[in-house]
Amino acid sequence: MTTDSNTQAPAAPVGNSDLIYQLDDTPAFAPAIFAALQHVLASFVGIITPTLIVGSALGLGAHVPYLVSMALFVSGLGTFVQAKRIGPIGSGLLCLQGTSFGFLSVILSAGFIVKGRGASEEEILATLFGICFCAAFVEIAFSQFINKLRKVITPVVTGTIICLMGLSLIKVGMTDLAGGYGAPDLGALHHLALGGLVLGTIVVLNRASSQVLRLSAVIIGLTLGFAVAWFTGRVDFANMAEVPLISVPQPFKYGFGFDWIAFVPIAVIFLITPLETAGDLTANSIISKQPVKGPLYMRRIKSGVLADGCNSAVAAMFNSLPMTTFSQNNGVIQLTGVASRHVGFYIASILVLLGLFPVVGAVLQLMPKPVLGGATLIMFGTVAVAGIKILSEAGLHRRNVLIVAISLGLGLGVAGVPDVLSHMPDVLKNIFGSPITIGAFSAIALNIFLPDESHEVEEDDYDPEAHLHTVLQNRPDDAAIDDNSLKTLSRDLDPAARPS
Repeated sequence: MTTDSNTQAPAAPVGNSDLIYQLDDTPAFAPAIFAALQHVLASFVGIITPTLIVGSALGLGAHVPYLVSMALFVSGLGTFVQAKRIGPIGSGLLCLQGTSFGFLSVILSAGFIVKGRGASEEEILATLFGICFCAAFVEIAFSQFINKLRKVITPVVTGTIICLMGLSLIKVGMTDLAGGYGAPDLGALHHLALGGLVLGTIVVLNRASSQVLRLSAVIIGLTLGFAVAWFTGRVDFANMAEVPLISVPQPFKYGFGFDWIAFVPIAVIFLITPLETAGDLTANSIISKQPVKGPLYMRRIKSGVLADGCNSAVAAMFNSLPMTTFSQNNGVIQLTGVASRHVGFYIASILVLLGLFPVVGAVLQLMPKPVLGGATLIMFGTVAVAGIKILSEAGLHRRNVLIVAISLGLGLGVAGVPDVLSHMPDVLKNIFGSPITIGAFSAIALNIFLPDESHEVEEDDYDPEAHLHTVLQNRPDDAAIDDNSLKTLSRDLDPAARPS
């Protein structure tokens, strides 16, 4: 989006709530650390879970404690960059960076490709981090043209791909809930009961009237499940003594590898996550009473997405998965009334400190698969629902229905019947064997070549990045945002309210 106006648009209202600390205020230590701890608690599970899933699925058990430590460490670095704004990098908002679930399915596919060639655990990790490092530059470049490429990466494309991400991961969550890959007693009642306990706890707490309980639902559910597993003898701490005291961050500890076949699907996701980041930053701006139009807003969007890409490159360098801006911290800002970006420095310090102690990752690695599955099943389903909501906002008229139907059909079809590609060359088989890749290519191609007969909106009349936040605000991890706020946000950015 560009604008001819040199004046700064007024900040959008946030319901009837007032901020205790504005964006550039400096809170005292006590309120700052209290707010920071709530951000960490709301985001902790999201930061470490993708690493636990990848480590388990690819058989990287010995490396998981270190990988979890690095996930926390680079989340702290990324959060500091976003809050501080270093040169052109960083939004200057209180937004937490964490490991992205959006990359999970393509990371697993890439890992299985490399593992299938007989690679060692170190070689698998070297290739995954090498690919992610190179692919991060796709987002870095995209950040400077995010307002120009929206005719190609439209909400119908984004919604389709995000929906495919969630649907393709649900099998992972359900398998963990039933006992985990390779479990000899997969589906045993004691697995289902433990996973069901976690899932039920999260559901009950999400319906609680307390905003604190809703924000903490996942971590409370996991803690309860872990405690029950421990008391029933399903957690063994015998090997904890072998865990080193400190994790020393080592750039490219496992080396640097690359694979073009595995690179393509990951690069595609790096084209999609910037749009979600833009929506999260817009929602953050509104809750923080900052402009959502004009040059300051657009600079924040570009700088925030640029920081996402740079942080993902740094994450790969320090042996962690790609990063993205978390949306749940928007609910914490609403809950605490603290929008000060200086709180981000406290959040960053806590995460970096946690990342230096591998015992955190070692304990989490002991978490039984049904406990993790009970939580991730909801998370992955939520990702799919977020995609559906974006599609509903885009409008499911005849053209869009055709794009979505074909793209979902191809993506889920390939996932369900992988033999459909059995006679293709190995290169094409590996690329299009990913439901995300084939679904993304289909959605982008159809969006380009199918004529759009809907009303075209002038660039200055409508800001698609701002529009995306309406969908993102309705996700369960943002439950702390009240109904009045949602009505205000939706009214301000609803396409029906746009000037014609």
